[in-house]
Parts: sequence; C-alpha cells; structure tokens
Amino acid sequence: MLFKGTNSYSMNSCETIEMFYNLRTDLDKLTAASNITKIIVDVTTENQNSYKVLQLFLNTLYTISETEKNIDLINSIFKFRLLSIIGFRPNIKECTNCKRTDNLSYFSFRDNGFKCETCGKLDKGAIQMLPETKDAISYSILCPAKKLFSFTVPDQTIKELTIISKIYLNEKLERDYK
Repeated sequence: MLFKGTNSYSMNSCETIEMFYNLRTDLDKLTAASNITKIIVDVTTENQNSYKVLQLFLNTLYTISETEKNIDLINSIFKFRLLSIIGFRPNIKECTNCKRTDNLSYFSFRDNGFKCETCGKLDKGAIQMLPETKDAISYSILCPAKKLFSFTVPDQTIKELTIISKIYLNEKLERDYK
C-alpha cells in the first residue's frame, strides 16, 4: 500500500510476488542483478511512466534467477533493449553513413548504429562484428518483450555483444559501469 505524501510516497505494507530466490544462491547472478539495478536507478525517476523499463527489469531478473543462460548475454540484451526504450536506439536498419541496407558489418559509436563494410573501415571508432552479432543486436531491439531472452548465440558473438553493449551504454549514459 502506497500513500502519497507532500513530496514523496510512503509505503505502509507490501506483499511479495516473486522473490528471485536463486539470485541469493549464486554470487555471479547476484552481481549481475545488482549491476542492472544500478543502471535502472540511474535512468528512472519518481513519478515517471516506466512500464516498459519495469517490464524489462523484471524479465531480466527472472531470466538471471531462473535460467542458466550466459550472464554476459543477458546483460548485453538488457543494455541494448534499455537504451532503445529510453531513447538511445541505434540505427540498425541501414548504414548510418551511406544508407545501404546490405553488408552491415560494423557498429559505429560515433554515428550510433550499423555501418556497411566500406563506411565502417573509414570510421576509426567503429567495431567490426560477426553477422550473428548484428542479428542479436537487431533482435534485442525489435523482438516482442516476452521473447527477448529466447535465443542463444556462440561464445564469440557473446564476447562481441558484451564489448559493444558496454561501450554503447557507457557513452550514452555518460557513466562508467563495470
């Protein structure tokens, strides 16, 4: 039960719906949950309509707690989806420079999105990526919320996703998240 005061809300009572018990039994899962919680606190404010952010947060906590999916993959998917929700969606449909839609094999931090091979080689800040990485980023941004964590990728793709999502998040939120 929430009560609105003059400047803030007060909580009188509550009932737990989901405890995410498995987060307590695994230090890696607890660390991941703590890190995404810090990010959520930084991007939300009181009295803001944050339904999609809350939905993403709860789905991510559930996936970390109740599955054995790779935590780096879960974090990367979370970061891309969150950034898309709060207004930092990268351009994933076409090259950010020449507008070509084929051969997108670079991620440009300067231009916020995919670049074709020709334009990507000219951008010193762009990172070359595997086709699976490009597909994973696109899926993370465009898929229905209920299917967000429903895919797996090879280890090399997870490494690329981890690097790209970390740099992109840190640049857009102007913080250094570990």
